[in-house]
Amino acid sequence: MKVKICGIRDLETALYAKQIGTDAIGFVFAKSKRQLSAEQAEEMAAGLGKDLLKVGVFVNEELEKIESIASQASLDVIQLHGDEPPEFAEKLRLPVIKAFSFEKGAKLSDILSYPADFILLDSPAGPYRGGNGTSFDWKLLEKESFDRSRLILAGGLNKENVKEAIRTVRPFAVDVSSGVETDGKKDQEKMNQFIQTVKGVTKNDYICTTR
Repeated sequence: MKVKICGIRDLETALYAKQIGTDAIGFVFAKSKRQLSAEQAEEMAAGLGKDLLKVGVFVNEELEKIESIASQASLDVIQLHGDEPPEFAEKLRLPVIKAFSFEKGAKLSDILSYPADFILLDSPAGPYRGGNGTSFDWKLLEKESFDRSRLILAGGLNKENVKEAIRTVRPFAVDVSSGVETDGKKDQEKMNQFIQTVKGVTKNDYICTTR
């Protein structure tokens, strides 16, 4: 199971994420309490090397600015967290994660038809387009039949509930932000506990629960 920790804002935290086995980190360039500049991301990227995927999170940003920041910050993946149409994603040169707010009544078939490498399902929008610390009803996805190999689950995940979330939704990866924070800052102990919990879940754990 892959893990992305989003909202990383300093090199020390990024290096720790790498040390404990995080697969990807997210740099938020959209309006958010975790927003950072291209220059900050560039500095972090220079100290990280190439073993950790760097994801840039954007909300309704201009294509040219995304491409410029991606180049400057050595991004590996672009995450679109706004209302970007399919043709916008198709113009991007890097792999794309498209985030959608998911709730009862949402048409999963329409979401999955979006031309992205990965689909991220998040809780309904709060003050920001993500990182609001709330979850949606995972059981809405439990019995749905679709390709889960490109599904990333986000929204209100933490070490207490992530195992249940994985068993219910069976995603390719999970994405956490506020669930590994204390007083709005990334907490190394919570980060490590989250990683250990997720990496400790095996396929047998959630295959058995769906029989």
